Amino acid sequence: MPIRLILSLLAVATVASCSDFLEPESLSTFDTEYVFSNVDDARKGVNAVYQPFSTDPFRSRLSNNMTGNTDIEHASGWTSSGDRYQIWDLEALSSNNDLRRVWNAAYTAIRDANIAIEGIQGSGLLETEDVATSRTMYHLLGEAYTLRAYWYSMLVYYWGDVPNVREAPRAGNDFFLPKENRNVILSNVIQDMIDIESQMMWAEELPFGIEQVSREYTLGMIARIALQRGGYYLQPDLTQNREADYLDYYQIAKDYTGKLMELKDRELPEDFRQVFLNNAKFASPVNDDILFEVPFALGNGDVGWNIGITVRGGATAAHGYGSGNNYMSMPPTYYYSFDTADIRRDITCGLWFVDVDGNKYVINDINNISQGKWSRWFLDSPPGASSAKGTGINWPMLRYSDVLLMHAEAENELNGPTATAQNALRRVRQRAFAEVDWDEKVDDYISDISSSKEDFFDAIVDERAWEFGGEMIRKYELIRWGNYSEKMEETVDGLLAMADAAATGTGEYAELPDYIYWKIDESGNFVVYNPNRDVVAPPDDTWERETWLLDLTDEVTIYDEWITKDWANYIDEGPQPGTARYIFPVPEEAITNSQGTISNDGYGFN
Repeated sequence: MPIRLILSLLAVATVASCSDFLEPESLSTFDTEYVFSNVDDARKGVNAVYQPFSTDPFRSRLSNNMTGNTDIEHASGWTSSGDRYQIWDLEALSSNNDLRRVWNAAYTAIRDANIAIEGIQGSGLLETEDVATSRTMYHLLGEAYTLRAYWYSMLVYYWGDVPNVREAPRAGNDFFLPKENRNVILSNVIQDMIDIESQMMWAEELPFGIEQVSREYTLGMIARIALQRGGYYLQPDLTQNREADYLDYYQIAKDYTGKLMELKDRELPEDFRQVFLNNAKFASPVNDDILFEVPFALGNGDVGWNIGITVRGGATAAHGYGSGNNYMSMPPTYYYSFDTADIRRDITCGLWFVDVDGNKYVINDINNISQGKWSRWFLDSPPGASSAKGTGINWPMLRYSDVLLMHAEAENELNGPTATAQNALRRVRQRAFAEVDWDEKVDDYISDISSSKEDFFDAIVDERAWEFGGEMIRKYELIRWGNYSEKMEETVDGLLAMADAAATGTGEYAELPDYIYWKIDESGNFVVYNPNRDVVAPPDDTWERETWLLDLTDEVTIYDEWITKDWANYIDEGPQPGTARYIFPVPEEAITNSQGTISNDGYGFN
């Protein structure tokens, strides 16, 4: 098992202390000079920037809970007034504690990144004649720039224009900054990474491999944030806009994904399931699919607790794996969007759970399809019957398949579905299908969707759904594509059509199963006999029956309420029908601490 980076967070207390970004504790010149006077202590100083990843605002909220609802991952926000429910329902108040904690975590990380950046730049070690020291310090500088860019990307997605803090806290600074234009912020952090990436190290050269920021992750983040900068965004009047220079940023995305593909290409590992099993096996291979993953120490991290295949445990359970659930599920429209030969579907979508006796059962509601890529059940060492949080399972932040699909998308936007765009998409689809199917499912498919720029873009939208389901990045993609509300409406329409087909036996989805038949085979594997088609009966009495599409309706509401209510505020019941108001109000605490420099203006908040 690789050393977990979080275990090495030994930052000096004045560097790692947490306070609101508007009221930072001051650092003396001596403190900063001391921390960044040598490589080992500078490493500790940069480690402080990672610290918010190990707290609830990231591990439970930002990494997964706050990323619904989408067309592939969703939760019911209207059933409670709790903090996370407000966020799911796009009705969060400025008093929302989850938003407050994420805001503070982001600015804590940004503050510590600023301290590290200025400390490294002022240390004199970048210019030292000791090549190894200079190279390490440049890499540490790149880590700080990249982590700061990540947190600003998140702040912009959730709040739009926000204060742009780019200096370390010191006496005499203006701590009461107004909001900065989101495009200025994104352009700043993109340029920061462009300026440093060539002086960073590859994951294979680093002591913690993909458990720390590497050159390949920074190259990928340049592209990811460039697409955010070049994409659509919601303005305070609730209209969507994209800047006139958006193609410049698609060019950056193309150039820097291309640079990574040229300098550090790698074949996608053939076994799609193993990519995520590695997280539960505490294996973090370099030069593989995952470019960077948040390293959770044992006793930390919520993967396999609030996301992943459900395991029912507790003190009296017959197994020692503890309890884990999934707060968000996959709608059946997503499950049935997959080609039936696509191996990603049954890895991404979990149709089973584990009971207290350690037995696998089919989920008892079609609305409980889980993120099958992870589960505490996959751990080699059971963490204990009463365990829940703190599985230690790492969380992937960026994969190489994402780089390939960003390259295809950027090239298509700039030049149409060229051979370059097609080949990048081809590499991702080839892993998704058995080689015997490549002619039809890969080559013929790509040929069909490459007749126009629009068709190819639609195919990229679909491919990213199939490739990254459960990885909780879909929300950000729908935002930058400007089709958030449209995709939500498509989802609801599809669910209603499935419900109608189950009730009437007619329509587009009439051949899908009203009931599914399942069992545990002799090898202990969960098997569904008819996931793709309706059957009158199974071949023998070894199969159990579970209601499937018929679960989408009931005698009381006709359609299950989650279908008609979960996405309502994303479509026609929000402040601007046809527009998903995904921007949230700035937390009250931040407004108070700003002493009047920021407020909740626009977006229907005032």
